[in-house]
Amino acid sequence: MQRRTLDILFSTGGLALAALLLIAGIVLTSNANFANTYVRDQLSQQHITFPTVDQLSDEEKAAPCLTEYAGQPLTTGKQAECYANNYIGLHLRGTADGKTYADLGAPQSELREKVAAAQASNDPNLADLQRQLDEVTRQRDTLFRGETLRGLLLTSYGFSEFGTKAEQAAVVAYAAAGLLLLLSIAGFAHAYVTPRSKGFAVPEQPKQAKEQVPAS
Repeated sequence: MQRRTLDILFSTGGLALAALLLIAGIVLTSNANFANTYVRDQLSQQHITFPTVDQLSDEEKAAPCLTEYAGQPLTTGKQAECYANNYIGLHLRGTADGKTYADLGAPQSELREKVAAAQASNDPNLADLQRQLDEVTRQRDTLFRGETLRGLLLTSYGFSEFGTKAEQAAVVAYAAAGLLLLLSIAGFAHAYVTPRSKGFAVPEQPKQAKEQVPAS
């Protein structure tokens, strides 16, 4: 095969692959923009603002992101992760000694049964049992609302991470497309300066042995 023909074939294939990578990069960029815009719009509608520095407790100030975002509106995935884990999560852990909404389900049911039994038997401990039930119910309601909001914020953060990964993949696709484009151009240039008669991997013809001149 002629070397010039081989250069043209490889260069054409490189251009085709570069075009595919360019299209992939455009698609990834579009998906990244959609994810970022969607997350920003959804979070902005919640009207959540980070507490200012003077409103933060010493425990809250231990989280660097809370001081970094202090006083700012919550509009990005990273901010959502910070608010969910370091602000809401911190307050939830202090609501019921670290128990979750699910953990308080059994104690609440037991107290309801005790209150019902105390009402039926006119138990003098009824008021104390009712107070315990009201406290557990309050804690469980608080945990339900907090865990729901925290879950929604973390979902937004996870969705934003898809956008970030898509942006990174798009950069790689663009870089690879650019490299292939340069290599293809170099291949066409090489094909242009290569003589048509030059072959590729053509075995060299054996040199003919010089005839020995007989000695006189």
